[in-house]
Amino acid sequence: MAQIDQLPEGVTRETMEADVVIVGGGAAGLSCALQLHKQIQNHNKEISEGKKTGAAIADPMIVVLEKGSEIGAHSFSGAVLNPSALKELIPDYREQGCPIESDVKKDAVYYLGSDYSVKLPITPPPFHNVGKHIISLSKFNRWLATKCEEKGINIFPGFAAVEVLYEGDKVVGVRTGDKGRDKEGKPKANFEAGLILKSKLVIFCEGPRGSLFQSHSKKLNLRAGRNEEVFEEGVKEIIQMPPGTVEPGQVIHTMGFPLSKSIGGTFIYTIPGDKIILGLVVYLDTKDPLLDPHRELQRLKTHPFLQKMLKGGKVVVYGGKTLPAGGWYSRPKLFGDGWMVCGDSASFVDVQKLKGIHLGMKSGMLAGDVAMEALAASDFSENVTKSYETKIEQSFVKKELYRVRNFHQTLSMGIFESLPLIALQEITGGRGLINNMKVEKDAKTTETVVEIWGPQGLEHKENKLPKPDGVLFFDKLSSVYLTGTMHDENSPNHLILKDGDVCRSICAPQYKSPCNHFCPANVYEMQPSKKYKGEYELQINFTNCIHCKTCDIKCPFENIDWTTPEGGGGPQYRDT
Repeated sequence: MAQIDQLPEGVTRETMEADVVIVGGGAAGLSCALQLHKQIQNHNKEISEGKKTGAAIADPMIVVLEKGSEIGAHSFSGAVLNPSALKELIPDYREQGCPIESDVKKDAVYYLGSDYSVKLPITPPPFHNVGKHIISLSKFNRWLATKCEEKGINIFPGFAAVEVLYEGDKVVGVRTGDKGRDKEGKPKANFEAGLILKSKLVIFCEGPRGSLFQSHSKKLNLRAGRNEEVFEEGVKEIIQMPPGTVEPGQVIHTMGFPLSKSIGGTFIYTIPGDKIILGLVVYLDTKDPLLDPHRELQRLKTHPFLQKMLKGGKVVVYGGKTLPAGGWYSRPKLFGDGWMVCGDSASFVDVQKLKGIHLGMKSGMLAGDVAMEALAASDFSENVTKSYETKIEQSFVKKELYRVRNFHQTLSMGIFESLPLIALQEITGGRGLINNMKVEKDAKTTETVVEIWGPQGLEHKENKLPKPDGVLFFDKLSSVYLTGTMHDENSPNHLILKDGDVCRSICAPQYKSPCNHFCPANVYEMQPSKKYKGEYELQINFTNCIHCKTCDIKCPFENIDWTTPEGGGGPQYRDT
């Protein structure tokens, strides 16, 4: 056992027994908990009415673990919600106070040139959003949590699950991280040992690149024969506009400017209170080592189309996150002895429509159905959990993802280059010319600065940040302040650098340190080396981390491991 996990003399870990432990308090995990509780109630009612034989399930212990300080603190998305899963889970969601910012009333798509804009005469079907809901995912998840608590479901915020517990290959629970360790991992005066949560069933709902599921997946080789996981990185701001200047309910997508070396697009949503949500999403399989989504978001606001729209506005919220983009062919094995996986952790995102919340919710609900079957049968083996994959394949989760199963791979070729193939995929139900188009791991696509930009790459005008004014334009560190991010400075660094010499001797001179650019939170900086004259070494400002996990995904040398920090640390999102 590593030094950081050793307990002080006389201290032991408390053990708690649970029926089902759900790791992650996002939309997928909370929907799973609600659906499981609903199915248990239906089961018990049918038994009491004599409609079903068997034993009632009395006082089920359902636990949801959330690493954020509260539910919603780490929830970040666009977000336009397709309400299909919500209607199933809570049919009267409006009457129950679901926090909808606005129904979508208008949608449009624009192409942005360097200094002009062209509106597409017809909005492409994937961008039809009229009738859907603009929401704050953090507010939405907090509302789902209140529904869980009303049912007696146990939600533990500030508890980060850091280890899967096994008996052989069977999952039998999880351990939560210790609190109150210093930088060296030694216990401080406020030390609290993590919990041992023994569980009949563990359901992983951690979101994209979930660190616990990553370790579980490696142990059991759950991605054997599957496409690589690939990701996109999104950054977003909420901009407060002058009173009476914003019509809520508009959804606008753009392509083109500011991106030239990378694939991606932007979204603009308008909500009540004269606020505009502005976001940019970029594919992480770009070859560009200087990709900086935060910088590109600032550059986006210099375009005449945005300048006119944002006149008089002030940025009040910022955040960043990755999202899985591989889709159907990148999903891992979804089930096993004592476990299932849902939502973003299972690559359940429709990247063509930039929609994943309803897919995460539905997968969580289906996992809840299977959990109910397992409880009723007192059997949590793969013989029971395998029905989860069957349910996924029979649901709209597969229907929607299978239709776009080759979309990311095709669009990665370039926006205009890919258009004929994307059109062919639309005609052939997603197949196109080649079915199961392969993807390359994001970390392996990066090329050197000279190859992409030439010898003066850093000086190119496209790689310059617009001058910050603290109103509409921000440098990265000032933007991080708007996330409310907090980590205890005297706690272990959760960003593990494997070999600093690689950063100094290879990455900096050839690639100009991509982590310094793609990180949306100014976590990584190259500082003059005290040991090697004229060279630079990587400094990690881990307290800035907003948990997007891009560093774990895109470092060209796979030299950084994102591990779970002390529970409660990270961003404090309220309106995202």
